Amino acid sequence: MNQYSYEGPVMEFDRCVMEKWRGTTIAVSEKKAKNNLAYQYKKSHNRSANARVTLPGKLILEGYYGH
Repeated sequence: MNQYSYEGPVMEFDRCVMEKWRGTTIAVSEKKAKNNLAYQYKKSHNRSANARVTLPGKLILEGYYGH
């Protein structure tokens, strides 16, 4: 598994709702990491699970955790 970090804008239904947000997660792929981070944002900002939150910036691979 890899640790990813994100620092950048957050889009909700194609509208920028936050200029700069930061989060980290551990995931098996970059796609899964973006999903995890979007979920983290929704939970921490009281958004509905149905809200379409996207993170248009780049993920940074911080490290590898595994055997």
